[in-house]
Amino acid sequence: MRVRRLTAALAALGLVALAACSSEAGDTEGSDPSVEVPEEVEFEEGTTMAELAEDGAMTVGTKFDQPGFGLISPSDVPEGFDVEIAKIIAANLGIAAEDIEWVETVSANREPFLEQGRVDMVVATYTINDDRKEIIDFAGPYYVAGQDIMVEAGNPLGVEGPESFTDIRVCSVNGSTPAGFVQENYPDADLTLFAEYSLCAEALKNGQVDAVTTDNVILTSFVSQDPDAFELIGNPFTEEPYGIGVPKGDDEFRSFINDVLEESFEDGSWEAAWDATAGAITDTPAPEPPSVDRY
Repeated sequence: MRVRRLTAALAALGLVALAACSSEAGDTEGSDPSVEVPEEVEFEEGTTMAELAEDGAMTVGTKFDQPGFGLISPSDVPEGFDVEIAKIIAANLGIAAEDIEWVETVSANREPFLEQGRVDMVVATYTINDDRKEIIDFAGPYYVAGQDIMVEAGNPLGVEGPESFTDIRVCSVNGSTPAGFVQENYPDADLTLFAEYSLCAEALKNGQVDAVTTDNVILTSFVSQDPDAFELIGNPFTEEPYGIGVPKGDDEFRSFINDVLEESFEDGSWEAAWDATAGAITDTPAPEPPSVDRY
C-alpha cells in the first residue's frame, strides 16, 4: 500500500480550510439548544460522578474540524452534535457548559488521552468496536452512521462504492475505522492518511486525491458547506455506532452516561441537539435514536 503523509505546505492549506469551515458553521447551525443544569446533584461518594460534581468542571475530548459534530467556532469554542451531547451529560452532573474544558482529540489520540487521564470522556464521532473496547470503555451508542465516499462534484471518475478504491487515490484519517476498512479490505489502495478530515477535504478540492472516505454524516456536512466542490456517493457500506469513550473499568460512570443518553432520547433533548447542529447543516430531521448497549 502506498501511504503519503502530511506535508508542511498541505498542513498550512488545511488550517486555512478549517478557519473557513468555522466561519461558515456559525452561519448554518440552528439555535443553541439550552440544557437545564440542576442546582444540586447527589452521587455515591468515590464515584467519578461525585468527583466531577464536586469539582464543578470536567474535561471533554472532541473533534475540532468536523462540521455539524465538532467544529471550532470563531469564539474558539467547539460547536456541533457531539458537543451538545457532552453538554447534556455535563448538565446531569451539575456542570454548566462554560465549565467544560474542551480538548481537541483526533482519531489517533482518543484512547491515549483517556488512558493518560487528559480527558474525563471523549465524544468525538467515536465508533464503538471490539479493538477499542480492549483499551477503553464505551457508553452508547447515541448515533449510528455509515462509511461512505465523497468525490469531486459531478463524480467525473464514476465512483460508485468501495470497489473503486483500487483504482483511485483515496483519503482518510490516521487511526480511524474508515481508514482501517480500506487497509484491511483494499490493501493495494493508494491511500493518503492525514490527522483531520478537513485536510482530506482540502486535498480533494486541490486535486491531490480523488475521494475521501469516512462516515456519511461527516461527509454530508462537508458537502453541504461546499456543494460546488463536493458530492456524496450516498451508498454507505458499513455501520458505525458512535459511543462516548470513558476510562477502562469505570462501570459506574459508563452506566450513568447510558442513563443520561436514554433519558435524552425520551425527553427531547437529544432531538433538539441534532436539530440545532448536524440537522441544521444537512437539512435532515433527527433519526430514531439507537438502542444503548449496556455490555
